[in-house]
Amino acid sequence: MNFTPRITGCGILSLVVGCKNLSSLHLIRCLNVSSVEWLEYLGKFGTLENLSIKNCRAIGEGDLIKLGLGWQKLKILQFEVDPNYRYMKVYDRLAVDRWQKQLVPCENMLELSLVNCIISPGRGLACVLGKCKNLEKIHLDMCVGVRDHDIIALSERSSNLRSISLRVPSDFSLPLLMNNPLRLTDESLKAIAQNCSTLESVRISFSDGEFPSFSSFTLNGILTLIQKCPVRELSLDHVYSFNDVGMEALCSSECLESLELVRCQEITDEGLQLVGQFPRICILRLCKCLGISDDGLKPLVGSFKLDFLAVEDCPQISDRGVQGASRSVSFRQDLSWMY
Repeated sequence: MNFTPRITGCGILSLVVGCKNLSSLHLIRCLNVSSVEWLEYLGKFGTLENLSIKNCRAIGEGDLIKLGLGWQKLKILQFEVDPNYRYMKVYDRLAVDRWQKQLVPCENMLELSLVNCIISPGRGLACVLGKCKNLEKIHLDMCVGVRDHDIIALSERSSNLRSISLRVPSDFSLPLLMNNPLRLTDESLKAIAQNCSTLESVRISFSDGEFPSFSSFTLNGILTLIQKCPVRELSLDHVYSFNDVGMEALCSSECLESLELVRCQEITDEGLQLVGQFPRICILRLCKCLGISDDGLKPLVGSFKLDFLAVEDCPQISDRGVQGASRSVSFRQDLSWMY
């Protein structure tokens, strides 16, 4: 259900009671679903395996504890909080106690996606991250309060992790109510590298804004992850620590097939020219990178190294410059983002 404001929690309860074998439920922008009795019912009697709740303003992270033993059946959870109402749902003491005392079995969870959530010690979804022993895919997007401890616990428990996507709030986007902002550091990446030997897809992004974070993940942490895991897909967005030295290190990556660089302004033509030396690279995407030009793509022209090249909104790369650099090329240039 997508944007059905006239449906309430009573309607959802009727649905889950009537549909005895319901395995998948997606609620998107259902603004008046305020009662969570349906969550309690699903926890006790349901067969739900796939739950997606996005921008339902009256449902907060704390409400998910109502699933109870239903967590054991859940394989996919997507939970997204409307960023404009992030602090509307305030935790009460009872909800905190329930998260801390109640068993939250997540053994069957395969995919977990959390967007705009507040993750604090002993509260809400922080209790989940370290219990998903079969997790294969995790996406944490602008989740305030995630600590190294959370990611380390996740990596130690989820050795089968194949895909991780982290979009980290920048220093200036953290809420003022957090007097001591807790940022993720290289310790998280090193723990993942040590414990998740099957990791194939990595996406690291910092939030949009004038002031990107310079003090979270360093080049050393990112390279540790790439060198120790069989990463086939790497996407970096607004990661200022990744530069030409990082590109040079990728020349020894035996597994990397797809590379996406978005607003990585420390990469120059010298670094881009090294792509031709990547052993298995076949897909390259460049977006809003200021330091690269047609010269960086010249070694790829006529080499048939790439199967697909996409260049978007890079001011120094022209339509002519991408011709012949790949078997298939996509080019777009809209520079309004610069002004």
